[in-house]
Amino acid sequence: MRVLVLGASGFIGLPVAQALVRAGHVVYGVTRSAVKAKQLAAEEIIPVVSEVNQFDNWTKFVPTLDVVVDAVGGTADIKTLSNELLNAVSQAAKKSRPSFAPKLTYLYSSGTWVHGNNRQDIISDTTPIVSPMPLIAWRAEQELRVINDPNLNGIVIRPALLYGRSGSLLAPLFENASKGKVAFYGTPGGRFALIHCDDLADLYVLAAEKAQLIGGKIFDAANDFTESQDDFLNKLVEVSGATGPVEWLKSEHPYHDALSATALLRPYLARALLGWQPKKLGLVDGLAIYYAAWKASTQGA
Repeated sequence: MRVLVLGASGFIGLPVAQALVRAGHVVYGVTRSAVKAKQLAAEEIIPVVSEVNQFDNWTKFVPTLDVVVDAVGGTADIKTLSNELLNAVSQAAKKSRPSFAPKLTYLYSSGTWVHGNNRQDIISDTTPIVSPMPLIAWRAEQELRVINDPNLNGIVIRPALLYGRSGSLLAPLFENASKGKVAFYGTPGGRFALIHCDDLADLYVLAAEKAQLIGGKIFDAANDFTESQDDFLNKLVEVSGATGPVEWLKSEHPYHDALSATALLRPYLARALLGWQPKKLGLVDGLAIYYAAWKASTQGA
């Protein structure tokens, strides 16, 4: 396959692009950084140096692509940008691909925060979205735009809270721990839905390769079990050498609410339809390894 990854140097995009290369596919990676473009090239990913909203720089590949992966995140205008990216790919596919060609697959990266904060009820991929976290409530509608786009074979993957490698959203917590203090927003008793970035990348590969069979589906990407936030924070005190006890902080922003949200998630759809199974150690069991990996990533070459 020929695959283009938007956000190819990011915490989701890079492992996905690397996994696609290992699976034998031709992979283009869009990045705005010339330095990161060299890193992509070293990984056998064909770099496309461009801002993602400079659409002509990369939609020119659409006529011969099999899959586009939207792994863009972390920007202030992500709500608007997500829809602009979808529309750009959709219109390019409509204009440049013959009517008899298979629909171009569009893999959109959402997130399990759409399930909201609920410490009582077990949920799954197909549980209706009724109370998403306010920070990303807009993603529920964007998911529907993706899977209903008339010009694309839309598929949605919802990563849970990512861990491993350079730490993702847990990196600031690791940094504070390295300075002697573990503090987290929320209250005791919460649980994390989690996924290692490598296991997530494997799911993207499976979804891309079987895309023509699973168009219109939405997959939660999470481990088989949730993990105690208290256990994680106490273990972080131990492995980092920080001074305990853990301090619980009052939320100051919708991001803090989302980060500390509990979703008692038991995803099944990717297991049933794609044969996907996470393999990495859980966050708490492997925390000494993951903390050491984050620490090494901050020290440079």
